[in-house]
Amino acid sequence: MNQATLHQLKVFEAAARHSSFTRAAEELFLTQPTVSMQIKQLTKSVGLPLFEQVGKRLYLTEAGRELFATCRQIFDTIAQLEMKVADLKGLKQGQLRLAVITTAKYFIPRLLGPFCQLYPGIDIALQVTNHQGILERMSSNMDDLYIMSQVPEHLDVNYQPFLENPLVVIAPANHPLAMEKNISIERLADEPFIMREPGSGTRRSVQELFDHQKVMVKVKLELGSNEAIKQAIAGGLGISVLSRHTLVTDNKDLAILDVKYFPIQRNWYMVYLAGKQLSIVARTYFEYLLDAAKQFADQTLSSSLFQADKNS
Repeated sequence: MNQATLHQLKVFEAAARHSSFTRAAEELFLTQPTVSMQIKQLTKSVGLPLFEQVGKRLYLTEAGRELFATCRQIFDTIAQLEMKVADLKGLKQGQLRLAVITTAKYFIPRLLGPFCQLYPGIDIALQVTNHQGILERMSSNMDDLYIMSQVPEHLDVNYQPFLENPLVVIAPANHPLAMEKNISIERLADEPFIMREPGSGTRRSVQELFDHQKVMVKVKLELGSNEAIKQAIAGGLGISVLSRHTLVTDNKDLAILDVKYFPIQRNWYMVYLAGKQLSIVARTYFEYLLDAAKQFADQTLSSSLFQADKNS
């Protein structure tokens, strides 16, 4: 291993993470032959095969898995050092690896923009996925912070609520129930319903409420994105339950129904693995988000009250 270079380890880590030499080459702006050559030299230094190919798929060997874990530790340590040195110089530099649940994309960019202006030396790597995808990334320790609406129960994590995330019933603006008040939840069973895909945190919360109230809705569509659901609702295909934050922009074709037991009160959480030492950059964003979210909530509430007054 004395012959291994940091560059070879970086090439190997990318190939192992993607399970592909081609994708590693694309990420690192190298040619595939260069990636193959670097890994061949690293394999010679280790003295054991690092990859094995079964059919068209590439898998890590036992030695490869051990080296991959070691690489992650090495690069995390180097990143910590770089950021500590930058902090000693009075600078905030480095990379923030952030993974957020799909619905959070409606407000997180508005909170990231001012942060990037405040700390131009920080690069953001943002991943957007559903609840199951977040859990998979968290299990592999792929990111610094995770923003989600349900704290995982089977993982040892630290978490901090920072913003309310109410789930509301949404219907077309011209729906007969749009003008009614205190609608019973049982009446939703008469409506065609649009659900998020299995694995969605929103779907899980909605289904728990329906099961508790013994309400069976008629699921007409299952869609994998909030935008697709909003378009389907506007097109008259049914009603659904979504986060209030999906309506941060003007949605004049949609209405929030006043249904008993709604909104379902939930929170947005910042989550990270217990025992993980947050980088200076991650800690800076953690503290920034707590303060910025309060301002965002106040602005959203003011906007909602103005819109309600305007509609009345």
